[in-house]
Amino acid sequence: MDELKVFTGNAHPVLAQAITEYLGIPLGKCEVFEFSNENIFVHILENVRQRDTFVIQPLSSPVNKNLVELLIMLDALKRASAGRITAVIPFYAYGRTDKKDQPRVPITARLVADLLTVAGANRLLTVDLHAEQIQGFFNIPVDELTALNILGRYFADKPFDDLVVVATDIGITKRARDLAAKLNAPLAIMEKRRVGNTGQTETLNVIGEVENKVALTVDDEIDTAGSLVNTVSALVDQGTKEVYACCTHPVFSGPAIQMISASPVKEVVVTDTLPVSNEKKLDKITVLPMAPLLGEAIHRIHTGMSVGAMFE
Repeated sequence: MDELKVFTGNAHPVLAQAITEYLGIPLGKCEVFEFSNENIFVHILENVRQRDTFVIQPLSSPVNKNLVELLIMLDALKRASAGRITAVIPFYAYGRTDKKDQPRVPITARLVADLLTVAGANRLLTVDLHAEQIQGFFNIPVDELTALNILGRYFADKPFDDLVVVATDIGITKRARDLAAKLNAPLAIMEKRRVGNTGQTETLNVIGEVENKVALTVDDEIDTAGSLVNTVSALVDQGTKEVYACCTHPVFSGPAIQMISASPVKEVVVTDTLPVSNEKKLDKITVLPMAPLLGEAIHRIHTGMSVGAMFE
């Protein structure tokens, strides 16, 4: 497995190209397209026998198409006798469905894990899973990177006075606390509850001191931006001077961009684990690159070095 091969589907080729540029290797050659009958076809165009192969494919919109595309690529590499196949999934969709919290509902995050393993993945490399226990859904090694250091460095360079880091809900508290420690700032927590299965949330209370402070909200993803807008409104009502927001995954589905545009939030800082199209690039949205982090992790996995040492 001396030779490293990196391939990509159609989900985020720009990120894949940036990663291979960091690694100093060409992007692997393959055909990945959809027939008129919506069947997906994959053809690996170079020898991968006993090679160390990586497939970069975030589960971005359209999620189900990109998932099936990834599964077929993994199967193609397995049948081409690749030595080791690592699925590089910067954004792991279906991560919210990680437990059976209602009667007669699936645990889709586990189902996706099983699909990836059966398709041929020998290893998973991902970024900021919605819930850390998803790692345990896999019977293969999982390397979970975090974007907190990248986000922390960005905000550390800003001359904030009286900064407070705000966890957008109880589930993100640990990561928000870690970011607050990096920025030497206190922590506040937004208490909220989700209304049914619609994705809507109802903000209940702000736990912590935010009055006359600059607030920085933290979440793993921004989907429809409903939670973000409600959080910003609650913080403004509590007397914050300014509100900034950051997250790892810019899902930006449905009315997200319109809601962010109309919100008083000063800046929304995200990473490029998911592609952000030009029409979604508002002046108040800043996208930070993930290619150096992912590229270094791929290099370390390939050469047998410690991935965890990257964050020490």
